[in-house]
Amino acid sequence: MTNEETLHTYWGYDSFRGIQQDIIESIESGNDTLGLMPTGGGKSITFQVPALMMPGLTIVVTPLISLMKDQVDHLRHIGILAYAIHSGMSHDDIVTVLDNCIFGTVKFLYVSPERIASPFFLTKVRHMNVSFITVDEAHCISQWGYDFRPAYLQIARLREHLASDNPIPILALTATATPDVVTDIQQQLHFREGSQVFRMSFRRENITYVVRRTEDKLAEILHILDRVTGSAIIYTMSRGKTKDIARELDKAGIAASYYHAGLDIAVKTKRQADWQEGRLRVIVATNAFGMGIDKPDVRIVIHADIPSSIEAYFQEAGRAGRDGQRSYAVLLVENSYQRTMHKRLLRSFPPKDFIRTVYDYLAYYLEIGVGMGKDCSFIFHPDSFQKMSGLNPAETNSALHILSNAGYIHYEPEPDTHTRVMVTVTRETLNHLDGIPTDADQLLVALLRTYTGIFADYVFIDESYLAMKLDTTPQRIYMLLTYLRQRRIISFVPPRTEPRITYLEHRVPSERLIISSAIYDNLYKVLEQHLEAIEQYITTDNICRQVQLVRYFGEENAKPCRTCDVCVSHRAHKTQPQPDDTQTSAHTADTSTSQQAADAGTTQQGNEIKDFDDTTAATAAILALLNDGKKHPSYELRHLPFQHTIISKALDSLMKENKVGSDITHVWMIS
Repeated sequence: MTNEETLHTYWGYDSFRGIQQDIIESIESGNDTLGLMPTGGGKSITFQVPALMMPGLTIVVTPLISLMKDQVDHLRHIGILAYAIHSGMSHDDIVTVLDNCIFGTVKFLYVSPERIASPFFLTKVRHMNVSFITVDEAHCISQWGYDFRPAYLQIARLREHLASDNPIPILALTATATPDVVTDIQQQLHFREGSQVFRMSFRRENITYVVRRTEDKLAEILHILDRVTGSAIIYTMSRGKTKDIARELDKAGIAASYYHAGLDIAVKTKRQADWQEGRLRVIVATNAFGMGIDKPDVRIVIHADIPSSIEAYFQEAGRAGRDGQRSYAVLLVENSYQRTMHKRLLRSFPPKDFIRTVYDYLAYYLEIGVGMGKDCSFIFHPDSFQKMSGLNPAETNSALHILSNAGYIHYEPEPDTHTRVMVTVTRETLNHLDGIPTDADQLLVALLRTYTGIFADYVFIDESYLAMKLDTTPQRIYMLLTYLRQRRIISFVPPRTEPRITYLEHRVPSERLIISSAIYDNLYKVLEQHLEAIEQYITTDNICRQVQLVRYFGEENAKPCRTCDVCVSHRAHKTQPQPDDTQTSAHTADTSTSQQAADAGTTQQGNEIKDFDDTTAATAAILALLNDGKKHPSYELRHLPFQHTIISKALDSLMKENKVGSDITHVWMIS
């Protein structure tokens, strides 16, 4: 069977798109390969087709647990045996999966990056016939990327462990990478001579990018939704804001709901389905929403808060207009955005003594003694932890991420697991069951027809897919599963949405924690650079928005889009629109940034920080620091002997009085 025949047999497509075929042929030739494909470019095809064409199984490394499960479910549905291993599984489940990969006919093994460093995993994987390794979200391996994950650095070691004399090829895939990150990915994965890099253009001709300044974001959102019809996503950084905005939209007569990772799985499934099927026009969400969702007719994506990087913004905005029709990506900005971004930077990197304090409190909370805890996994309740510790929640969350990057724990703040089901009776027993309601019997039939291996092992199921097949709701599917479990016909493990912490090493005395420059100082500078880049995008009003974005990703010869707020404003002030531009310009003006065109907690943070709340003293200390008239890096404020909240309060006051200026990465005295 040829590549094209495999594509048609399993996926129903007649031909490949873009650079898919180039990537497939490169990996089949044994070359290390990097593919840069924007959101919606069809990344999964580039490793799933060659995996079926080559002997053995393919290891897929991905940090997106929900996406890995969706792909495993889809592959099994079309008759391809695939498994996933992640931190939410029991040891017995993991052993069973790995043994099946050694002795069975498994074609895909999806693993989280934290798993590949496990000695047990490395011992097992050495006995597998691996065709190649796929690295999804490959930008995570680069310290210069926007989502660096140290666990990715072990992937090169995995290849060496599998075959040091004749290394198997690596396929790295990402939707967002700057030229520096592209180089770093190849270096960190130890790409060999003859490696190939394939790029799709990041340009989206049908998307109009807009930056709009406003002090009343809700009014602007309502105005935009009134002017632009069709399905919409509104992104915000806060779970609370998702609910607030959705409530106000609903009051205004717009069918809307909210979505974040903390919601019950059945609720998330229903809201996602309601939005995808058109029963909801607007979904208001955190960045937990969107991965793996392919709704082609999204007409507008609005960012109510500023993302932390161009990469994140581009990926989320790119969920608009996948059907090729005119769509809009609007970024709302208020006048105080610089102060907001500055606070985000400081909160993301609390002092190291504070991180040690969090580490100690975590051990008290989970009752882990020194020299204990390795491989132990716990459900973590942030609210009860905050009540016990009295620590600032936002800075605690950042500290846990830093401890995770340092390799002491694995912190999953927003796990998104699926239900697992196994049939516990024989087929013969199923044929002679009495008193089973019709809909429960139909569910059993659907489970058996949809999921292979369900008698031998737990399989991940998709309640929304089963609900669609049986013309019912995910909630009803969940109730039927509960009934079948009570009848001892199946065993099922409900999904978990609570945060989870796993100790990767035994607890050590906090003074012995090693928080290296690579995971603290260097990443602080990287976040500074990303915030600086997004600020430049916001403030640059003489270069086309589309041009700015694609240049960021290394495309230098881009032409103006003629539809963004910058292009429309330029034409309005320089020349009258040409006849063929009139409709586009009028339509774009409805969502342009121009008002004319629119018409329309106290914490003790280590011994180095004094235990007092003295905003006046902090104000004096900031002025003394800046008295030399020079620009100072923002991180110098962290060295002043005051709590973060006090520094932020004093800085806000000075900026409002126009005594101090800030561009996120630097602060200075205004003369």
